[in-house]
Amino acid sequence: MEPIIKKFQLFGAIVIFIATGFAFFIEINKMFVARDVQLADLLLLFIYLEVVGMVLSFYGSNRIRLTYPLFIAITALARLMILQQKNMDLTALVYEGGAILLVALAILVLRLRRSKLIRVQLSKDDI
Repeated sequence: MEPIIKKFQLFGAIVIFIATGFAFFIEINKMFVARDVQLADLLLLFIYLEVVGMVLSFYGSNRIRLTYPLFIAITALARLMILQQKNMDLTALVYEGGAILLVALAILVLRLRRSKLIRVQLSKDDI
């Protein structure tokens, strides 16, 4: 049963990789046709690159580092903030900025868990 699941996961990773590649080139084509590049467009391309990096990392090691989706979340939240109109409620902007801060703190905690400064000793049963 396990080999079937691994093959299905790798097949899914390949499908995501191909779909992300198509979306990337479609977005490049839109910018080329419009002859205009906005910051939101560049952030969307960056999200696509992060997804590709995550898929390639999974394909190579059959594991996904937790920081990849968190970086994608930060970029998506920043893109959302940029796409909002200027006459939107400022509390939404504060909440989105707070969400970015929380995700960044989560990344910091994940990075520090392997640090020699903190020296957290975990067994396999604790994880």
